[in-house]
Amino acid sequence: MSIPLTLLGLLEREASHGYDLKREYDSLFGRGKPLPYGQVYSTLARLARDGKIIAGEAEPGAGPERRRYVITEAGATEFETWLTEAVPPEPHLQTTLFTKVVLALMLGRDAHAYLDTQRLAHLRRMRELTDLRRGGEIVDVLLADHGLFHLEADLRWIEATSGRLDQLAEKVRA
Repeated sequence: MSIPLTLLGLLEREASHGYDLKREYDSLFGRGKPLPYGQVYSTLARLARDGKIIAGEAEPGAGPERRRYVITEAGATEFETWLTEAVPPEPHLQTTLFTKVVLALMLGRDAHAYLDTQRLAHLRRMRELTDLRRGGEIVDVLLADHGLFHLEADLRWIEATSGRLDQLAEKVRA
């Protein structure tokens, strides 16, 4: 995910303080991984430096001074371009799963055991996401669906690879 472009999108809707941007980002996109304050403010500083946003004057308040950030025309244009472009599909032709299986076979280790361990980890995560779907808000449900679909694809790959380990072992040991 592009944090700078996501912040630009939030600013396109309305000018905001850094604290409010972080809160909204975490609420919508930070599931399980909130955005650190330092990252918010360093990203806002880079966006301001690059002319994508303008930082307003410091506003007094109860606590540290706050600045309201406003998106510029350049920032709005960059955001619009990003928002309307398709995300390039990644073929995932060389994943960590594949790399571990190949290395296990090359080194005479038990690739079946690794695949079994990975399968169990995937199934455990699928149960967690299924629980999240049952009681979650629509944002949680859709994110859980996305994760579940990817995990299902990985499980299909694990099953297919398990059935072809002998062929793969011949290839990588040659």
